[in-house]
Amino acid sequence: MTDPIKFYKQELEKHKTEVVSHRKRLLLLSALRLLAFAITGIAVYFTFSKWQIAMVIGLLGIGVFIYLLSKYTDTKAKRELHKALLKINTEELKIASGEFHDRDTGLQFQDPKHFYSLDVDLFGKGSFFQYINRTISSEGQHRLSNALKANKISNIEERQDAIIELSEKTKWTQFYAATGSLIETETPASKIIYWLKNHKSFIPKEMKWAPWIVTIISVALLIMAIFNVLDISFFGYWLFVGLGFTGLYLKKINALAINSDKTKDTFKQYASLLLQIENEEFKSKLLQEKQKKIQSEGNKASEIFSEFSKHLDALDNRNNLIGAIFGNGYLLSDIKNAYKVEQWISKYAHKVEDWFEVVSFFDAYNSLGNYTFNHVEHVFPEISNGKTIIKAENLGHPLLTKTKRVNSDVVIGNKQFFIVTGANMAGKSTFLRTVSLHIMMANVGLPVCAKSSSYSPVKLITSMRTSDSLTDDSSYFFSELTRLKFIVDAIEKEPYFIILDEILKGTNSTDKAIGSRKFVEKLVAGNATGIIATHDLSLCEISNELDEVKNYYFDAEIVDDELYFDYKFKKGICQNMNASFLLKKMEII
Repeated sequence: MTDPIKFYKQELEKHKTEVVSHRKRLLLLSALRLLAFAITGIAVYFTFSKWQIAMVIGLLGIGVFIYLLSKYTDTKAKRELHKALLKINTEELKIASGEFHDRDTGLQFQDPKHFYSLDVDLFGKGSFFQYINRTISSEGQHRLSNALKANKISNIEERQDAIIELSEKTKWTQFYAATGSLIETETPASKIIYWLKNHKSFIPKEMKWAPWIVTIISVALLIMAIFNVLDISFFGYWLFVGLGFTGLYLKKINALAINSDKTKDTFKQYASLLLQIENEEFKSKLLQEKQKKIQSEGNKASEIFSEFSKHLDALDNRNNLIGAIFGNGYLLSDIKNAYKVEQWISKYAHKVEDWFEVVSFFDAYNSLGNYTFNHVEHVFPEISNGKTIIKAENLGHPLLTKTKRVNSDVVIGNKQFFIVTGANMAGKSTFLRTVSLHIMMANVGLPVCAKSSSYSPVKLITSMRTSDSLTDDSSYFFSELTRLKFIVDAIEKEPYFIILDEILKGTNSTDKAIGSRKFVEKLVAGNATGIIATHDLSLCEISNELDEVKNYYFDAEIVDDELYFDYKFKKGICQNMNASFLLKKMEII
């Protein structure tokens, strides 16, 4: 079993060494390029009187310069890759120490009407998403957020297998992330897919040969002019014929070029990521299925994407004024390049969405695999279809550090309902979120923060925090009732594990006690399973009438005029409350 901290430190030192090594090599190659340029220039100067020798020297010098430039470019790319890997490992060590609150919060994915995301702090500052997210693309972020919100209970073991396999390929997942992070994209995949699907070709197939014909005539006219067969003016006038041809499609080519310019970096990034997926060997069913999705064509998806990226680059070269004039006049380069782009779109537009989906899938699941690698002490729940929903030993909240975390043994059967009482700050809300995260993480396919866990899959629904809305003109109480109605309607369709925290807070204590009791009785009568935390001890009396209801509590003690919490989950009803003590302690009363 690999120690993640040791692994990250080793990788950090390795990539530091590589960055320094490549920096030195870049300096050497820069010096050699300058030397080659200087030697070539001096040699050409001294042999200028013998132009044939000077030309040979010049061509050789240019060849050496281009070779050194190519080596420089390759070395620079390698250095940037190692710098990206260095940053990844530095960030992992930082997160492991508890410093992750400056990362993307994912708050844009928050949905107050979702089954549980608002209540369990799935998004926002200090959230589970902020802690787990390692995606490198907006599509990957969306995919990860959707996976965490999916509430899907089928095929959990398939997802577990895929996540386990990726957790064992940390070097590969880091290389994937580093490769993708080197290319910045400005256009999301959804817009690219829309453009490709809705693009209407405007260059007819007959124009395929026009650039070749114009190019042959241009070369012929130039040769005849060189050998004085024709006057050079014919070659000059021919330029306007080519420009005229191009002008027929100029407006539509300009529009195509604008879209191409916005998407070319995205295709470069996806081509490099598809190549990583294609070249890796996977064993789990889910990962193999995703890999096959990009291998359905005769050519590899990465090669097809790379080909399109080259077409887009070629079309982008029209921004060079000299190239645009002479290239279009003598070669019809805009028409040739636009035709290639359109032919690619007509052939592969229907497959691009699938390929994008695979890349975003690996982007999201690499985060899940990374989380698993980082938490070797966590366990994958044993999936069962028994009468017990959760049977967990030493279950804790995954975002609390080991030194602060107090774990609990939790066993809750199907159609059982727990009423949890306790003093303020004794740990009730943390416990509810701990159980919620166990269910959410288990359904995603992640390991849970426990020594052992047996789990019968169930969907999660919660009501732990509500707020009034000035926009919707709704009071706090009405918002809470709306949430409870949402829960009642949901459980009529299929089973859910229900988690409630102090419901009906927006009314008086007597009304609250009566309403809470009737609501819990309704849930139990509907064979619901779940937990409710409350300060209302009268609610605990339901257990005397209904066998399905069990009482648990979190305690607080006053020792030497100091409040003491043990955060232990205990069977029974809490007897010690602390509101008055805290008011006095803080000199409020």
